[in-house]
Amino acid sequence: MIKQPLDRFNRLDLLGQPTPLEKLERLSTWLGRDIYLKRDDLTPLAMGGNKLRKLEYLAADALAQGADTLITAGALQSNHVRQTAALAARLGLGCVALLENPLGTDDSNYTGNGNRLLLDLFDTKVELVDNLDNADEQLAALAVRLRSNGKKPYLVPIGGSNALGALGYVRAGLELAEQIKDTGLQFAAVVLASGSAGTHSGLALALSEVLPQLPVIGVTVSRSEEDQRPKVQGLAERTADLLGVKLPENFKVQLWDEYFGPRYGEPNAGTLAAVKLLASQEGVLLDPVYTGKAMAGLLDGIGRQRFDDGPIIFLHTGGAPALFAYKDFL
Repeated sequence: MIKQPLDRFNRLDLLGQPTPLEKLERLSTWLGRDIYLKRDDLTPLAMGGNKLRKLEYLAADALAQGADTLITAGALQSNHVRQTAALAARLGLGCVALLENPLGTDDSNYTGNGNRLLLDLFDTKVELVDNLDNADEQLAALAVRLRSNGKKPYLVPIGGSNALGALGYVRAGLELAEQIKDTGLQFAAVVLASGSAGTHSGLALALSEVLPQLPVIGVTVSRSEEDQRPKVQGLAERTADLLGVKLPENFKVQLWDEYFGPRYGEPNAGTLAAVKLLASQEGVLLDPVYTGKAMAGLLDGIGRQRFDDGPIIFLHTGGAPALFAYKDFL
C-alpha cells in the first residue's frame, strides 16, 4: 500500500483540506456529457495551483536542511516559479529564479504582467537566461555561486518535478480516489495537463493502485508523446523507489499529444476556444499554457469518442494569472 510509506515523509500542511471535486452543470449540459472538475486551482497560496502540493514536500526538505534560499527556474510566466516565490516569502526565505522567454517576445504584457508581476511583489531575485536547455546544470551553477556568497540554497527543480515533489500528487491521487468513491459514480477517465511530469506521474501512480481501472490521460503541453512518455514513466519509477514500493501492475502512461502546438507557451485556436468556453459557461478560468490545452484535448476527445461511457474528471491545475500576460492572444 502506498499510503503507509507516504506518511513517513515530512511535509508542510499548506492545503489544510482537500480541494473540491465539483460537477460543471452548464458545461455538462452543453456537451451532453458530465464533466467534473478537481479544483487544484483553488489551493490557498498566491492565486492557487498544483505546484503547492509538490512544495509541501520540497519546502519541508529545504527547511530540514537549513536552507535560507529557494532557487528554481521556468518561463517568464511560470506558475511554478510564482508559487515557489510566494512560499519562500511566507517562510522567510530568499528566492532566486532563472527565467527564459520561450516566445522570444518583447510584448510588455508577457514580460511584465501576470506571473512576472507577482514575482516582483514576492521580492524574488530574477535572472534572465537565453534558454533553459540545461536547466539542471544552470541551477547547480547558481547554487555554487550562492554558496560562495554565504547563502544556503535549496534547488527546487522545474515544476517541482522530482520524486520528492511527485509525492504531493501521490497524496492528491489518494484524496481524489476518496472523493470519487463518495460520489458512487463510475468515471470514464481523469484528464490533466502533462508537462514537467510530476503531477501526472504522482497521480497516475496512486490511482493505478487504488482505482486501477480508471484511465489517467495526460495531454502534453510541450512535447510529443515519444518525448514525454519516458519523462512520466521514469519519474513514476523513481517515485515508487522513493516510497519503497513496486510500480503497480496496472500503472500505464497514457498521453495525447495533438494539442500542444505550435510550441510550449503559445496557445492555439483550440486552446483559446477552451478557455473562452469554460469562462462563458462556468465562470472558471483556465490558462493558455497548460489547462487550456488540456481542456482542448478533453473536448476534442469527447467529439472523437475517445472516452468510454461515464463522467470525466478534469484536473484543474491553475494558472489563471498568466491570462493577463496573454492579452493580445485572447
